[in-house]
Amino acid sequence: MTTWEAINSVRVIRDFAERPLSAEHEGRILNAARRTGSSKNEQTWAFIVIRDRDHLRELTAVGRYADHLAGAAMAVALVTPDESAGWRNTRMWDLGRAAQSMVLAAWEVGIGSAPATVFEPELAGRLLGLPAGRRCNYLLSFGYPADPSELTAPNKRGGRKPLDALVHEERW
Repeated sequence: MTTWEAINSVRVIRDFAERPLSAEHEGRILNAARRTGSSKNEQTWAFIVIRDRDHLRELTAVGRYADHLAGAAMAVALVTPDESAGWRNTRMWDLGRAAQSMVLAAWEVGIGSAPATVFEPELAGRLLGLPAGRRCNYLLSFGYPADPSELTAPNKRGGRKPLDALVHEERW
C-alpha cells in the first residue's frame, strides 16, 4: 500500500474482531508514533498502551463516544504535559501528527482504529495512573476489523468537501 492509498482509503473502525494484535503490528504502530517529528524535537508526549479488557471497558467512561474502546485489542492513551493554564498549540499539532502516524501504520497492515475524546480528564488521569502535571485528552482504539470487508470498501460518496471549497490561492 502506498502512502496515498493509505490516506485515501483509511476509515474509522469501531467494531473489532476478538483477537489480539500481533507483537509485530503493535510494535509498528507504536514506533510510528515514536518516529513522528515534534516541534523543536521536544517529544513531550508519552503513550500508554492498554490491552486488558476490564481496563478498556473502564476507559469507556471518559467520553461520550468512547464505547469502541471496550472492544479494542489495544488502546493507546496520548499523554501530554497538563498546560491548562498556558496551552502550547505546538503540542496539540505534534500529538495530532503522532496519532495520524499510528492510524496510517495500523491501516497499512489491516488494523482499524478510532479516536476517543476525553471529556472526563480527571477520571482518565486516575484510570491511567497519570502523575501530577500530565493529562490525557485523547485515546486511540486499535483492532482487526470485525468485518474485514471494511478494509477494502470503496470510499463513500459525499462526506468530503470538494478541494476548491477548502483550498484558496493566496487569499480567501
